[in-house]
Amino acid sequence: METTAQQPLQKLEGVVEHLIFENAETGFAVFSVYAEEQYMVVRGKVGEIANGMHVTAYGHLVNHPLYGEQFEAEVCELALPHDQEGVLSYLSSGVLPYIGPATARKIVQKFGDDTLSILSDTPQRLCEIKGLSPEKVATISREFRRLYGVRELITWFAQFNLSPQNAVSVYRVLGPHALEALQQNPYLLCGEPLQLKFKDADAIAVKLDVEMQSRLRMSAGILYALRRNANNGHTCLPREKLLQSTANFLKLDTIEDGLQELLDEGELRARTFGQTEYIFLPDMLSAEEDIAARLGQLATFPTEPPPTLESDIRALEIAQGFAYADLQKEAIRMALSNRVMVLTGGPGTGKTTTVNAILSLYEGMYDRVALCAPTGRAAKRLSELTHHAASTIHRLLEVDYSTGVVRFIHNEKNLLKYDVIILDEMSMVDVKLFQSLLAATRYHCRIIMVGDADQLPSVGPGNILGEILRTRVIPTVRLTEIFRQAQKSLIVQNAHRIVQGQMPTSGGHADDFFLMQSAGPECQQLVCDLVSNRLPKAYGFDPIRDIQVLCPTKIGFTGSVELNACLQEILNPPAPGKPQLGNPGDKKILRLGDKVMQVKNDYDITYERAGAEAGVGAYNGDLGIITAVDRDARSVTVMMDDRKYVYSADQLAELEPAYAITIHKSQGSEFPAVVLPVAEVPARLRYRNLLYTGVTRARKLCVLTGSAATVQQMVANVRQNLRYSCLRYLLTEASTPTEPAS
Repeated sequence: METTAQQPLQKLEGVVEHLIFENAETGFAVFSVYAEEQYMVVRGKVGEIANGMHVTAYGHLVNHPLYGEQFEAEVCELALPHDQEGVLSYLSSGVLPYIGPATARKIVQKFGDDTLSILSDTPQRLCEIKGLSPEKVATISREFRRLYGVRELITWFAQFNLSPQNAVSVYRVLGPHALEALQQNPYLLCGEPLQLKFKDADAIAVKLDVEMQSRLRMSAGILYALRRNANNGHTCLPREKLLQSTANFLKLDTIEDGLQELLDEGELRARTFGQTEYIFLPDMLSAEEDIAARLGQLATFPTEPPPTLESDIRALEIAQGFAYADLQKEAIRMALSNRVMVLTGGPGTGKTTTVNAILSLYEGMYDRVALCAPTGRAAKRLSELTHHAASTIHRLLEVDYSTGVVRFIHNEKNLLKYDVIILDEMSMVDVKLFQSLLAATRYHCRIIMVGDADQLPSVGPGNILGEILRTRVIPTVRLTEIFRQAQKSLIVQNAHRIVQGQMPTSGGHADDFFLMQSAGPECQQLVCDLVSNRLPKAYGFDPIRDIQVLCPTKIGFTGSVELNACLQEILNPPAPGKPQLGNPGDKKILRLGDKVMQVKNDYDITYERAGAEAGVGAYNGDLGIITAVDRDARSVTVMMDDRKYVYSADQLAELEPAYAITIHKSQGSEFPAVVLPVAEVPARLRYRNLLYTGVTRARKLCVLTGSAATVQQMVANVRQNLRYSCLRYLLTEASTPTEPAS
């Protein structure tokens, strides 16, 4: 076996005596094994397991702070029981439907050593057992074949150093013939929906004698490249770029024939705009086409403004006690006179005031107006600013994950009942989510999109707000005037200075923005001191709940990984009576009282709310505090606002300490105080809208620590996140009137 941590893997061989915990979805289990005349608790991702099975595990002995010595399995080989006693234990465990301890005893007494071969080869003989009908036997046989198939796949995967969790996921997708399918085409592993690494599939292909220049490998490489680029935000790639980059990736001279074959077979689609041909995955092109068609339809839909609009605006001004600025009035008129519009502008320009006016007028016209945003924190902030209920887009559409594939309850066949939808933080919305939202809206529904065009684009594929603004097809108002109250804030002033390519100004004692020069380890120490000591003393901020460190990168002294470790040690150190998961030296420790972040969408995890209905779902970027740690079950309880989640052992990978997070993860959020280290920013991340996004996350105080030269480079670099997308072309097409046939 290979070595890890420069220590050889230890071998543990025995029989599973007691299954303590199992998650069939991921293959994670905790179980006791009788080996070498003693019992040992084993934990790890081992696939489906049951009492009586023979197990050979490779891993390391670890000392649990409460439960003593345990065996952490990295690789686990499972086999069916070798003797009648093991078979009886196996069948009695409830691993197969309709077979409990009593029935298991009857089966083993009748068939003895042949029991498992009967189950495998002639299961109909189980009908000889009283109480087992042909229908029940058929169900038992199907489940036994499934379990056997999963174990066979786990064993096959082990020789390629792929985890049992991978095997469980593959079997769930490919079914009983998974092994046969992979032996014919190992590149199924890096396709949808498994999306394992191409190098893993390639390594298996080499051992199966698949040639490097085979059409199978070429096609898989092209599809993988497009999916990988979709994960980086691109909905498509120019043909020549795709050909060149993928050929280099595959170490081939040309892949032209493979690309053409995929286009001919409909696995890829192409559209040409200008002199450039763009290649799409079909779902990406469908998403952009659907968005363009619907927005184009809304933009050209004839709509009359309410006859009382001007008097309604004046009435609002009287009620508010102030007059709207000219651009704000223009935005209000535009919203009430069109089926779709975009409202954009930087901090302090009155977007919230304008949205509140639009909302107030629409509520006088319609009963059903919805407010939504892409993330939970953005929705909460929208609700606080408007004093109206707001939800995430996912919750508005209602996620149904019962089939294992994300789908929305509200769709083109079950439309939302709203007359108006106001969508905030539009820059964060990706094409697939926006496609789903538009598909679920009624034909007459008005869409108001609100966002800051200078923010980072969405984490998912597409750049919808940027593409819409480039076309000038959708009615748009960009607010530019900074209002008097906001002018007092250096955060607001400096945000606009950054957008205009000017260096931010460092303030004095009474200001809300500072630039503090430091470098390397010194900057790390400064950040920790600011968070744990200086800012709480000077301003009364809670260091965990009020102050957020935002990092341009994960790596280095001032990256989120290093800073999280340092801040956790300072703000929430280990102590007697304070339980944690993980041991000193581990890459990740989760401790009672820790600030944590959900780092991927989980549509299946449940939560509770005091005095309200339970719900489902936690989303990438949600922040919370660990309020309980169960070391026995290896679970933690997390409060995210008013929602209480319990993360089981196999879900802990979805949580990370969040004393420091990346700027990308902060999108849609706002924090009382932000500390933004810019001492060690990689060259590829030194660009303007990354700095701008970080600065605009601060509500009361923003402190930049690091190098003024780095800040200057970021301000000067106007490179936006380049994203290949054809939405602007498709939207222009959809909004262009066609000539009537002669």
